[in-house]
Amino acid sequence: MAELAFARRAMLAPHTSGSAALFIVVSGGGWVQVGDERVRIGHGEAVLWPEGVPHGAWTDGSEMRALLVELAEPAAGAVVIDGLARAIGPGVEVTPGQGSLRERPARREDHDETEGEPW
Repeated sequence: MAELAFARRAMLAPHTSGSAALFIVVSGGGWVQVGDERVRIGHGEAVLWPEGVPHGAWTDGSEMRALLVELAEPAAGAVVIDGLARAIGPGVEVTPGQGSLRERPARREDHDETEGEPW
């Protein structure tokens, strides 16, 4: 899993990958490509990048932050077992996970909200 931060007019050039991946936009927006199809994408939306199919992403007048989750394929002959959640009874202490997203940079001077650019 990786966090990608696109500046204005930034590009992840079209390429292929040996595994499928989910491209999940968490803020801002831009464009994505899968094969010959190109569509606009915004925060809260995701796209599947299939294995072996050219794919890419870019921005025009706005910034975009996304999570890229590479999907591992089970090895040949491997068995995938469905997981089951364990019930938690009274008296069991559960601690929250720790971590955070990278701090957001300061607002740029050329940011223009009247153009519909997200901040």
